[in-house]
Amino acid sequence: MDVLLWGILPYVVVLVLVGGLIWRYRFDQFGWTTRSSQLYESKLLKIGSPIFHFALIAVLMGHLVGLLIPKAFTDWIGIDQHTYHAGALYGGGLAGLALIVGLAMLIWRRRSTSAVFKATTWNDKIMYLVLATVIGLGMVATLTGDTTPTGEEHNYRETVSVWFRSLFVFQPDVEAMGAATWQFKAHVVVGMLLFAIIPFTRLVHAFSAPFHYLFRPYIVYRSRDAQGARRSATVKGRGWDPVGTPDNQRSRR
Repeated sequence: MDVLLWGILPYVVVLVLVGGLIWRYRFDQFGWTTRSSQLYESKLLKIGSPIFHFALIAVLMGHLVGLLIPKAFTDWIGIDQHTYHAGALYGGGLAGLALIVGLAMLIWRRRSTSAVFKATTWNDKIMYLVLATVIGLGMVATLTGDTTPTGEEHNYRETVSVWFRSLFVFQPDVEAMGAATWQFKAHVVVGMLLFAIIPFTRLVHAFSAPFHYLFRPYIVYRSRDAQGARRSATVKGRGWDPVGTPDNQRSRR
């Protein structure tokens, strides 16, 4: 079972994730969206959505630090295990609590607002259930996962993190993950399930960050003067010149 869960399943999840994203992009580009319900209700959304997304970024950054940076490195720079554990406990706990609050607001909004609830599909309900389970198990692991059933101290950076990094060299350390506490094992299993369903849910929008906005030219606005003639709002010598517009064509003549 350990070989199946920690040696085979992670690569199956990656294949499903990548293959699902390719399939969704090729055959369902119009469905590649969050299906925003802001028109139905915006007050709770304006509060819950930023809390959830900023907390999610903090949680993901904490996971990357904990999983990718070896314990030997933090020991070398002078951060002992007690200090690291305290930072992970309080910082991760605060970010996790904010994540729960944001998700709870979004779920309450979706359930209490009739129009939003009617626009909620079974796909959405399953996604919210898996997402809430992952977050809940993550909090359980953060708060109670540092002790084994026999009372021994458990350091996830010597088990889960070692296993995670071993996946990148295609030599999964099954024994390391097998030594983790049940809290971390449950969190990882449901987390892999969450990644596997991303391409088939509204969570696919996470792969649609609009980076091209950083490089696109300025938007050209034009106003009308008192006589109703159109007038360019750009200043010559600054920004981007409008190309192919009537004003630009006349100036070139």
